[in-house]
Amino acid sequence: MWTRRQFVTTSCATLAARPLLAAVQPIPFIDSHVHVWKHDPRFPFAPGAKVPSEDASAEMLLELMHANDVSHTVIIQVIHYKWDNSYLADVLKRYPKQFRGVCRVNPEDPAAPDNLSRLTEVDGFHGVRLSPADGPQGDWLRGPLMPPLWRRCADLKVPMTLLIPVTRLPEIRPLIEANPDLQVVIDHMADCPVNQPEKLQLLLELARYPKVFVKISHLWSLSRQPYPYADAAAEAQHVVKAFGANRVMAGTDWPISLRQLDYAKSVALYRNHLEFLTAEQRNTAIAGTVQRVWPFEMEVV
Repeated sequence: MWTRRQFVTTSCATLAARPLLAAVQPIPFIDSHVHVWKHDPRFPFAPGAKVPSEDASAEMLLELMHANDVSHTVIIQVIHYKWDNSYLADVLKRYPKQFRGVCRVNPEDPAAPDNLSRLTEVDGFHGVRLSPADGPQGDWLRGPLMPPLWRRCADLKVPMTLLIPVTRLPEIRPLIEANPDLQVVIDHMADCPVNQPEKLQLLLELARYPKVFVKISHLWSLSRQPYPYADAAAEAQHVVKAFGANRVMAGTDWPISLRQLDYAKSVALYRNHLEFLTAEQRNTAIAGTVQRVWPFEMEVV
């Protein structure tokens, strides 16, 4: 994946370049999607989890944010801990101004709504993420435990975030319609393949629901071309056209994205590329939309 030496080298290189850019005010950036974990006996990983040997700690993330003028970040609970949100809860307690956290709950547990309430009201989380698989093991998405969980999410006024295969998108329409005030965020453009426009249409059809948002993230994963991923950017352009910039958001997916590109290039992808965006649309996609869905307390300068 990456080594500590690589991480430090990348951070130092970015910091070294900053004086050259000091005269240029960077475009505000709020990262809508990262993960953190740390090898710490206080926060054990789930049995059988395939965890990289390197840490991806909150402190490492803060260093990268500072080096790249990223003001705030939404952290998505990583699967390495499964349903144990303790490490991220600790991070949110220590860094409440910089981060918002999205928890995980077991969607097949009838106690999931109450667990979500506790994680929201006690531990300070701002939303939940569900990850239905493409095959039969993800059929719980159509099961009887979903309506009460989605309703609780709506009652708590926190977003429902979905890492969902594009082919399952029609299955969430009844849940969206039953909770019209609930903000629903689709991760990574539902990982729709760039060469299958008929599947992309399943995502674009959700634009009819005003509280559905889309992360135009994972361009590096979807693309069949080199950085800055023109083919996946074209797909993102369709999403922006359908939903409007005020319902799309950028996200680096650090450190998962390190398989293909470092954090600085991930940020630059949205700040400096995606030429189809107007200046106003860019500001909205890389900061404004995230601020609407996960409000941060902004310092007044």
